[in-house]
Amino acid sequence: MDKHFEIIFLKEAFEYLQSLDLKHSNKILYNVRKAQSKNDPELFKKLTDEIWEFRTLYQGLQYRLLAFWDKTKSTETLVISTHGFVKKQSKVPDNEILKAETQRKKYFQDKSKK
Repeated sequence: MDKHFEIIFLKEAFEYLQSLDLKHSNKILYNVRKAQSKNDPELFKKLTDEIWEFRTLYQGLQYRLLAFWDKTKSTETLVISTHGFVKKQSKVPDNEILKAETQRKKYFQDKSKK
């Protein structure tokens, strides 16, 4: 299957996945891989103009990995995952979205310096 994008996990997202039980992190990664090749809002959904979420429901827990797009290279589309958390209410908390937006700004600032 063709991938619509490549994914990069920032340090905090990577550490979050490592902190989970192996079965849980494997399920999240399985859904991320599915989202790369299939447009499914149950797996990957837009939250704001800039921030998206990878969605996984596993054993009653709603896992979320927040992410943003980097389309600066014409040959490659990247999705950058900033961090993860377990969603405990119907709406994604504003502080989680703000955290992802802050990491997005820092990512592009760092990238422009290179």
